[in-house]
Amino acid sequence: MRRTTVITGASSGIGAEFARRFAQQGDDLVLVARRLDRLESLAADLRGQYSATVTPIALDLTGPRPGAALRARLAEHGLVAGALVNCAGYGRTERFEEADADSVARQIALDVTALTDLTKAFWPDLLGAETGLLINVASLTGYAPMPGMAVYAAAKAFVLSFTEALWAEARGSRLRVLCLSPGPTSSEFYETSGTSTRGVRFQTPEQVVDTAFRALDNDRPTAVSGRLNTLAAALMRTLPRRIVLALAARQAPKPSVSLQ
Repeated sequence: MRRTTVITGASSGIGAEFARRFAQQGDDLVLVARRLDRLESLAADLRGQYSATVTPIALDLTGPRPGAALRARLAEHGLVAGALVNCAGYGRTERFEEADADSVARQIALDVTALTDLTKAFWPDLLGAETGLLINVASLTGYAPMPGMAVYAAAKAFVLSFTEALWAEARGSRLRVLCLSPGPTSSEFYETSGTSTRGVRFQTPEQVVDTAFRALDNDRPTAVSGRLNTLAAALMRTLPRRIVLALAARQAPKPSVSLQ
Protein backbone atom coordinates (compact mmCIF):
# COMPACT_ATOMS: atom_id res chain seq x y z
CA MET A 1 0.00 0.00 0.00
CA ARG A 2 1.41 3.36 -1.04
CA ARG A 3 1.97 5.92 1.70
CA THR A 4 0.28 9.31 1.59
CA THR A 5 2.69 12.08 2.60
CA VAL A 6 1.37 15.51 3.58
CA ILE A 7 3.77 18.43 3.08
CA THR A 8 2.99 21.95 4.25
CA GLY A 9 4.81 24.94 2.81
CA ALA A 10 5.14 22.87 -0.36
CA SER A 11 4.90 25.69 -2.89
CA SER A 12 8.62 26.53 -2.88
CA GLY A 13 12.03 25.98 -1.31
CA ILE A 14 12.59 23.11 1.10
CA GLY A 15 8.92 22.05 1.02
CA ALA A 16 8.96 21.71 -2.76
CA GLU A 17 12.18 19.71 -2.59
CA PHE A 18 10.66 17.34 -0.03
CA ALA A 19 7.76 16.88 -2.46
CA ARG A 20 10.13 15.93 -5.27
CA ARG A 21 12.05 13.51 -3.07
CA PHE A 22 8.97 11.72 -1.73
CA ALA A 23 7.44 11.55 -5.22
CA GLN A 24 10.67 9.99 -6.47
CA GLN A 25 10.45 7.26 -3.85
CA GLY A 26 6.84 6.47 -4.80
CA ASP A 27 4.70 8.22 -2.18
CA ASP A 28 1.31 9.73 -2.93
CA LEU A 29 1.45 13.41 -2.02
CA VAL A 30 -0.80 16.04 -0.50
CA LEU A 31 0.75 19.47 -1.06
CA VAL A 32 -0.43 22.30 1.19
CA ALA A 33 0.17 26.05 0.91
CA ARG A 34 -1.79 29.25 0.38
CA ARG A 35 -0.92 29.65 -3.32
CA LEU A 36 -2.91 27.11 -5.32
CA ASP A 37 -1.33 28.11 -8.63
CA ARG A 38 2.13 27.23 -7.31
CA LEU A 39 0.89 23.92 -5.94
CA GLU A 40 -0.83 22.97 -9.19
CA SER A 41 2.30 23.78 -11.19
CA LEU A 42 4.46 21.62 -8.92
CA ALA A 43 1.85 18.84 -8.95
CA ALA A 44 1.87 18.81 -12.77
CA ASP A 45 5.67 18.52 -12.78
CA LEU A 46 5.65 15.65 -10.28
CA ARG A 47 2.92 13.78 -12.14
CA GLY A 48 4.82 14.12 -15.41
CA GLN A 49 8.23 13.23 -14.04
CA TYR A 50 7.39 10.52 -11.50
CA SER A 51 3.81 9.48 -12.37
CA ALA A 52 2.98 10.56 -8.82
CA THR A 53 -0.51 10.89 -7.40
CA VAL A 54 -0.61 14.48 -6.12
CA THR A 55 -3.43 16.35 -4.39
CA PRO A 56 -2.88 20.13 -4.03
CA ILE A 57 -4.81 21.81 -1.20
CA ALA A 58 -4.84 25.58 -0.74
CA LEU A 59 -5.19 26.37 2.96
CA ASP A 60 -4.21 29.24 5.24
CA LEU A 61 -2.73 27.43 8.22
CA THR A 62 -2.99 30.49 10.46
CA GLY A 63 -6.76 29.98 10.71
CA PRO A 64 -8.46 28.24 13.65
CA ARG A 65 -7.74 24.51 14.11
CA PRO A 66 -5.86 23.99 10.83
CA GLY A 67 -5.16 20.35 11.71
CA ALA A 68 -8.82 19.37 11.84
CA ALA A 69 -9.52 21.40 8.70
CA LEU A 70 -6.74 19.72 6.72
CA ARG A 71 -7.56 16.23 7.99
CA ALA A 72 -11.17 16.78 6.88
CA ARG A 73 -9.97 17.83 3.43
CA LEU A 74 -7.96 14.60 3.15
CA ALA A 75 -11.03 12.60 4.18
CA GLU A 76 -12.97 14.22 1.34
CA HIS A 77 -10.43 12.67 -1.03
CA GLY A 78 -10.47 9.31 0.78
CA LEU A 79 -6.90 9.83 2.03
CA VAL A 80 -5.24 8.95 5.32
CA ALA A 81 -1.82 10.43 6.06
CA GLY A 82 1.10 8.10 6.72
CA ALA A 83 3.69 10.87 6.81
CA LEU A 84 3.60 14.57 7.69
CA VAL A 85 6.24 17.18 6.89
CA ASN A 86 5.58 20.47 8.70
CA CYS A 87 7.63 22.81 6.53
CA ALA A 88 5.45 25.94 6.47
CA GLY A 89 7.02 28.83 8.35
CA TYR A 90 7.25 32.59 8.52
CA GLY A 91 9.70 35.03 10.13
CA ARG A 92 10.67 38.69 10.12
CA THR A 93 14.00 40.37 10.75
CA GLU A 94 13.30 43.44 12.88
CA ARG A 95 13.68 44.71 16.40
CA PHE A 96 10.76 43.67 18.57
CA GLU A 97 9.87 47.27 19.41
CA GLU A 98 9.45 47.99 15.69
CA ALA A 99 7.54 44.81 14.85
CA ASP A 100 3.96 44.94 13.64
CA ALA A 101 1.66 43.19 16.12
CA ASP A 102 -0.17 41.33 13.36
CA SER A 103 3.15 40.05 11.99
CA VAL A 104 4.16 38.83 15.45
CA ALA A 105 0.83 37.03 15.84
CA ARG A 106 1.16 35.43 12.39
CA GLN A 107 4.64 34.10 13.18
CA ILE A 108 3.38 32.43 16.34
CA ALA A 109 0.21 31.18 14.63
CA LEU A 110 2.11 29.51 11.78
CA ASP A 111 5.41 28.49 13.38
CA VAL A 112 4.03 27.24 16.71
CA THR A 113 0.25 26.91 16.84
CA ALA A 114 -0.34 25.47 13.35
CA LEU A 115 2.59 23.05 13.55
CA THR A 116 1.42 21.76 16.93
CA ASP A 117 -2.22 21.50 15.85
CA LEU A 118 -1.35 19.68 12.63
CA THR A 119 0.87 17.25 14.51
CA LYS A 120 -1.87 16.57 17.05
CA ALA A 121 -4.54 16.08 14.38
CA PHE A 122 -2.49 13.60 12.36
CA TRP A 123 -0.67 11.86 15.24
CA PRO A 124 -3.07 8.87 15.44
CA ASP A 125 -2.76 8.29 11.68
CA LEU A 126 1.03 8.51 11.80
CA LEU A 127 1.25 6.10 14.75
CA GLY A 128 -1.02 3.63 12.98
CA ALA A 129 0.80 3.73 9.66
CA GLU A 130 3.06 0.91 8.52
CA THR A 131 5.84 3.42 7.79
CA GLY A 132 4.76 6.46 9.81
CA LEU A 133 6.93 9.55 9.57
CA LEU A 134 6.89 13.04 11.10
CA ILE A 135 9.37 15.74 10.08
CA ASN A 136 9.10 19.14 11.76
CA VAL A 137 11.27 21.83 10.21
CA ALA A 138 12.83 24.16 12.78
CA SER A 139 15.90 26.35 12.16
CA LEU A 140 19.46 26.90 13.29
CA THR A 141 18.08 30.03 15.00
CA GLY A 142 16.17 27.73 17.36
CA TYR A 143 19.42 26.89 19.15
CA ALA A 144 19.97 30.41 20.53
CA PRO A 145 18.12 33.62 21.38
CA MET A 146 18.37 35.80 18.28
CA PRO A 147 18.17 39.60 18.68
CA GLY A 148 16.50 40.99 15.59
CA MET A 149 14.50 37.76 15.12
CA ALA A 150 13.35 37.24 18.68
CA VAL A 151 9.91 35.82 17.91
CA TYR A 152 11.01 33.56 15.04
CA ALA A 153 13.98 32.11 16.95
CA ALA A 154 11.83 31.46 20.02
CA ALA A 155 9.21 29.77 17.87
CA LYS A 156 11.81 27.49 16.34
CA ALA A 157 13.21 26.69 19.80
CA PHE A 158 9.71 25.46 20.64
CA VAL A 159 9.66 23.28 17.51
CA LEU A 160 13.02 21.78 18.46
CA SER A 161 12.03 20.95 22.05
CA PHE A 162 8.55 19.76 21.07
CA THR A 163 9.81 17.42 18.36
CA GLU A 164 12.59 15.94 20.47
CA ALA A 165 9.99 15.06 23.10
CA LEU A 166 7.78 13.43 20.46
CA TRP A 167 10.75 11.41 19.21
CA ALA A 168 11.10 9.97 22.72
CA GLU A 169 7.35 9.33 23.02
CA ALA A 170 7.32 7.47 19.70
CA ARG A 171 10.07 5.04 20.73
CA GLY A 172 8.83 1.47 20.51
CA SER A 173 6.37 2.32 17.74
CA ARG A 174 6.83 2.24 13.96
CA LEU A 175 6.68 6.03 13.79
CA ARG A 176 9.92 7.86 12.97
CA VAL A 177 10.22 11.47 14.17
CA LEU A 178 12.79 14.08 13.14
CA CYS A 179 13.40 17.75 13.82
CA LEU A 180 15.28 19.27 10.87
CA SER A 181 17.11 22.56 11.45
CA PRO A 182 18.39 24.25 8.29
CA GLY A 183 20.76 27.18 8.33
CA PRO A 184 20.61 29.82 5.59
CA THR A 185 19.01 28.15 2.56
CA SER A 186 18.30 29.42 -0.95
CA SER A 187 14.56 30.07 -0.83
CA GLU A 188 11.98 32.84 -0.66
CA PHE A 189 12.48 33.16 3.11
CA TYR A 190 15.00 35.98 2.88
CA GLU A 191 12.72 37.96 0.59
CA THR A 192 9.62 37.61 2.76
CA SER A 193 11.48 38.07 6.06
CA GLY A 194 13.28 41.23 5.00
CA THR A 195 16.66 39.72 5.90
CA SER A 196 19.85 40.92 4.26
CA THR A 197 21.73 38.31 2.21
CA ARG A 198 25.03 40.20 2.37
CA GLY A 199 27.84 37.84 3.34
CA VAL A 200 25.48 34.90 3.86
CA ARG A 201 26.56 31.43 2.70
CA PHE A 202 23.57 29.48 1.49
CA GLN A 203 22.85 25.80 1.22
CA THR A 204 20.47 24.50 -1.43
CA PRO A 205 17.12 22.89 -0.59
CA GLU A 206 18.54 19.67 -2.03
CA GLN A 207 21.36 19.68 0.52
CA VAL A 208 18.94 20.31 3.37
CA VAL A 209 16.66 17.45 2.33
CA ASP A 210 19.70 15.16 1.92
CA THR A 211 20.51 15.93 5.57
CA ALA A 212 17.00 14.93 6.62
CA PHE A 213 17.11 11.55 4.90
CA ARG A 214 20.55 10.74 6.28
CA ALA A 215 19.29 11.51 9.79
CA LEU A 216 16.24 9.31 9.29
CA ASP A 217 18.45 6.45 8.16
CA ASN A 218 20.41 6.81 11.42
CA ASP A 219 17.28 7.18 13.62
CA ARG A 220 18.39 10.55 14.95
CA PRO A 221 15.91 12.88 16.71
CA THR A 222 17.49 16.06 15.33
CA ALA A 223 19.56 17.11 12.36
CA VAL A 224 21.24 20.42 11.55
CA SER A 225 22.07 20.91 7.90
CA GLY A 226 25.68 21.80 7.12
CA ARG A 227 28.90 21.03 9.01
CA LEU A 228 29.54 24.56 10.27
CA ASN A 229 25.89 24.91 11.27
CA THR A 230 26.06 21.59 13.13
CA LEU A 231 29.14 22.79 15.02
CA ALA A 232 27.47 26.10 15.84
CA ALA A 233 24.37 24.33 17.18
CA ALA A 234 26.51 22.03 19.35
CA LEU A 235 28.37 24.99 20.80
CA MET A 236 25.11 26.82 21.53
CA ARG A 237 23.93 23.84 23.58
CA THR A 238 27.12 23.58 25.66
CA LEU A 239 28.35 27.14 26.22
CA PRO A 240 27.12 29.27 29.15
CA ARG A 241 23.94 31.12 28.26
CA ARG A 242 25.47 34.61 28.58
CA ILE A 243 28.16 33.68 26.07
CA VAL A 244 25.56 32.19 23.73
CA LEU A 245 23.56 35.41 23.85
CA ALA A 246 26.65 37.54 23.20
CA LEU A 247 27.62 35.40 20.21
CA ALA A 248 24.07 35.45 18.87
CA ALA A 249 23.93 39.23 19.14
CA ARG A 250 27.12 39.51 17.08
CA GLN A 251 25.83 37.15 14.40
CA ALA A 252 22.22 38.37 14.40
CA PRO A 253 20.66 38.76 10.93
CA LYS A 254 20.30 42.27 9.59
CA PRO A 255 17.29 43.76 7.81
CA SER A 256 17.70 44.14 4.05
CA VAL A 257 15.89 47.50 4.23
CA SER A 258 14.50 49.74 6.92
CA LEU A 259 11.35 48.13 8.32
CA GLN A 260 10.06 51.25 10.08
